Amino acid sequence: MMRVVRPVSFEILRPDWRGVSSQVQAMSTLRVGGCSSGAYGNEHGVSGLNLGDHVSDDHAAVAANRAKLNASLPQDVIFLSQVHGNIVVRAETLVPGVSADAIVSSTPGLVCAVLTADCLPVLFCDAAGRVVAAAHAGWRGLASGILQNTVQEMRLCGAGEIFAWMGPAIGPEKFEVGQDVYDVFTSQDRNAIHSFVKMASDDTVGAGQKYLGDIYQLARDALNSVGVNNISGGKYCTVSDQQKFYSYRRDGVTGRMASLIWISQDNQPMGLLV
Repeated sequence: MMRVVRPVSFEILRPDWRGVSSQVQAMSTLRVGGCSSGAYGNEHGVSGLNLGDHVSDDHAAVAANRAKLNASLPQDVIFLSQVHGNIVVRAETLVPGVSADAIVSSTPGLVCAVLTADCLPVLFCDAAGRVVAAAHAGWRGLASGILQNTVQEMRLCGAGEIFAWMGPAIGPEKFEVGQDVYDVFTSQDRNAIHSFVKMASDDTVGAGQKYLGDIYQLARDALNSVGVNNISGGKYCTVSDQQKFYSYRRDGVTGRMASLIWISQDNQPMGLLV
């Protein structure tokens, strides 16, 4: 049985969707609004909403942060054990500890969620609000087809027209990658060259060619390849905005934000859009 959902008491981002059923509820948490401190706090080292229990933050603080999040959800969220792969699971059969990078639900009240701190979170729904999903898409997951697999699983669950929202991730001016990453994507799709900008190289240090990659454009291309064209979001940079976002690449030791989506039965508004 679903609990009575309380409005969120912390700032969130919400998808800028149009034409989607009001039964679809979705959000991404930010860095602020919780109990974590130090490297897991806000930019001043206090009141951080770190939701990752695998990053050496104080266990009591993480538990308090998760309890605060769960109070705004119809059921407690079960987080995936994310492995930068392409496995998709169903929320209806999910148990703690499952290794996967995307989750799909067609049952009201079951929450799909992923944790990120530079990797790209993508939330999905169909227009009628019958099927929702969340995917964790770092470059390895993108290259191995995590978004395509998520869309395929949604369609197996009866999804109609699919919408996707790209949450906060490392931006194209900060996502420095090597030749290996460039080669992985361009060997799969020659058009991927348009998602990379070659950086000036210093051959004296033997570092090899470096590129700036656009993880948002790589995701758009992956979604377009399976017929998903209603794509929004992709306007953030976790590395550049220290006030709002955790960033592993910027800080090394840092917390994790959550992107979540579910099918509601009461259309209750969740809270603040920022």
